[in-house]
Amino acid sequence: MGLPLLSPYLQSIGSDYRHGANFATLASTVLLPNTSVFVTGTSPFSLGIQINQMKEFRNRVLASNSKGQLPRPDVFGNALYTIDIGQNDFTSNLGSLGVESVKRSLPSIVNQISWTIQDLYNIGARNFMVFNMAPIGCYPAFLTELPHNSNDLDEFGCMKSYNSGVTYYNQLLNNSLTEVRKKLQDASIVFVDKHTVTLELFRHPTAHGLKYGTRACCGYGGGTYNFNQHVYCGNSKVVNGKTATAGACGDPQNYVSWDGIHATEAANNKIAYAVISGSYSYPPFDLSKLCSP
Repeated sequence: MGLPLLSPYLQSIGSDYRHGANFATLASTVLLPNTSVFVTGTSPFSLGIQINQMKEFRNRVLASNSKGQLPRPDVFGNALYTIDIGQNDFTSNLGSLGVESVKRSLPSIVNQISWTIQDLYNIGARNFMVFNMAPIGCYPAFLTELPHNSNDLDEFGCMKSYNSGVTYYNQLLNNSLTEVRKKLQDASIVFVDKHTVTLELFRHPTAHGLKYGTRACCGYGGGTYNFNQHVYCGNSKVVNGKTATAGACGDPQNYVSWDGIHATEAANNKIAYAVISGSYSYPPFDLSKLCSP
């Protein structure tokens, strides 16, 4: 799009925010973490905290009159606000509570996202892209970690029960955004169907120039998924008395999954171009028209 990568808000020294800011953090959730049930490693920077950081950032820009590496004060009403969060709320409790119990919490997650859009609207935001959830039932990490049996696997090797929960969440989110549009009629609120694009890559990798769908490039253990929850990508640990290292494959361009949880650059490239085309946006929103030639 002719823009640099966005600087993290939490890395303020030496960062350039003239084109925007990134408030995301590793393993962040929509709802505030409940320490009695959330797995270790969940980020304390939930969506509500990120929104407060966004407001503080805006206030500082307005007070400084856009000095140094800050955006112009008028940018906040014209900027594109992207919201891609919720997967960690869904996955962090699956192992302990099961998919049916987790599904009961999904309306609260969706409501919080919709409330966030309205909160941002109240301070001048008008353009939003909200991403739905990817098919976690196809991820090598969850295929390895989450309880299931062979009857739960579809013809592509993905877990039907967990993907069904994701589909339910995505329907809730789409329906909720439809209602928000009715309230905020002068705002552009786009639902981005990342799920369909990613699911297609997992199911038919060879049709898109890839080779491996539900197998991680960077992992340990080989086998069907090449993922070991005790030895994450890039780490070394002693397993059964021997040092085990989770290293990268030599051909990451052939994989959908990088480390069992995240996509490879090759897969992200295909997902990005699909999103930019507007073909998976509702209502249609062709980002490519905004790109530099």
